[in-house]
Amino acid sequence: MKDNFMFTSESVTEGHPDKLCDIISDALVDHFLQQDPFSKIIAECAVSTSIVFIAARFISEASVDFPNIARQVISQIGYDQQAFNGKTCSIVTSLKEMPPDDQACFDERELTDEDIEKIPIKNQVTVFGFACNQTSALMPLPIWLAHRLSRKLTSVRLQKQLAYLAPDGKTQVGVEYRKNRPYRIHSITVIASQTMPSSAGGPDLKRLYDDIMGSVINPVFIDEDIRPDENTRIFINPDGPFITGGPSVHSGLTGRKNAIDTYGEYSRHSGAALSGKDPLRIDRVGAYAARYAAKNVVAAGLADECEVQLSYSIGLSRPVSIQVETFGTGRVSDEGIAALIERHFDFRLAGIIRQFNLRYLPSTIKGGFYRKLASYGHVGRMDIGLPWELTDKAHALTGETA
Repeated sequence: MKDNFMFTSESVTEGHPDKLCDIISDALVDHFLQQDPFSKIIAECAVSTSIVFIAARFISEASVDFPNIARQVISQIGYDQQAFNGKTCSIVTSLKEMPPDDQACFDERELTDEDIEKIPIKNQVTVFGFACNQTSALMPLPIWLAHRLSRKLTSVRLQKQLAYLAPDGKTQVGVEYRKNRPYRIHSITVIASQTMPSSAGGPDLKRLYDDIMGSVINPVFIDEDIRPDENTRIFINPDGPFITGGPSVHSGLTGRKNAIDTYGEYSRHSGAALSGKDPLRIDRVGAYAARYAAKNVVAAGLADECEVQLSYSIGLSRPVSIQVETFGTGRVSDEGIAALIERHFDFRLAGIIRQFNLRYLPSTIKGGFYRKLASYGHVGRMDIGLPWELTDKAHALTGETA
């Protein structure tokens, strides 16, 4: 990257149609694993006006009511309007129960290292993990702020502070960088959907602007080191009233918001969707393992920025390639850091599942686990105790380079 630049990232609320699909897909994953931790499930969802389509392939002893779970999610998010409603929308399913897979029938908690080595990857993918020291969560500042704004937009709706808001919303934050460090807030955009136009009792644009500034933007930035200044460009529904929003306005699909799920395009991410997949999918859990390694590298002070790339091939247990890029910020060579993380991190499928307890988290966390990842980021989350956000290996990495 250049030393001086401006970078923008966006986030969306849980009521955005794409995010709604992600949440439904991950809620299904949770329900399967809660009943049968050894389930294999791939679930994809699409929504449009008054209709939800769910396609799923699974191997499981669980009994899951797909339509009922979808309706619960839709209602919990707040879609109770006539245009799209969890109780009245049509739900179409295409479900296929697959034959048993003996290679998936292992309990990682009882495996030896030799056993883990024998469990191969079933799909090929290159995944990326990233960390930088721009925020306390070691995330890029633009996506960190965009997520905070989206969460606040949802919070003021659910707490009835701005009761006229509908579930669908977007945020965008542009950060100006000087010498490759965040310098000032260049721009903020908030797109908030309303339940009704001003002619029917909803807010006009001036009131909406004042409400969003007072209840969303100002509270989010009050604790931030870098805040909007007099030259920051702030846009709230700049294209005019955004009435209703949601699936009645634009369709949604599982896995269409990969940048929002990861690093806001500040770093690379794989093209594979994260949501709707059980822990046996390396394209999901490998991305978590790569983030874990990158975050520990930065926490150890080995680099200000670190991107870890893992490439997997079908039939092998380990990545065929481990690459590290520190963008000129490393205190150790990139090759040296790659060798360090290969020694200290287990990137094998069963090893990742065991390290993060991925099959059992849905049963131990109230309300499920994976559905909570589906909105506001799969990485950089400090609100739900994600195991890949720990920095417990930073000391070991530092010790080897001392």
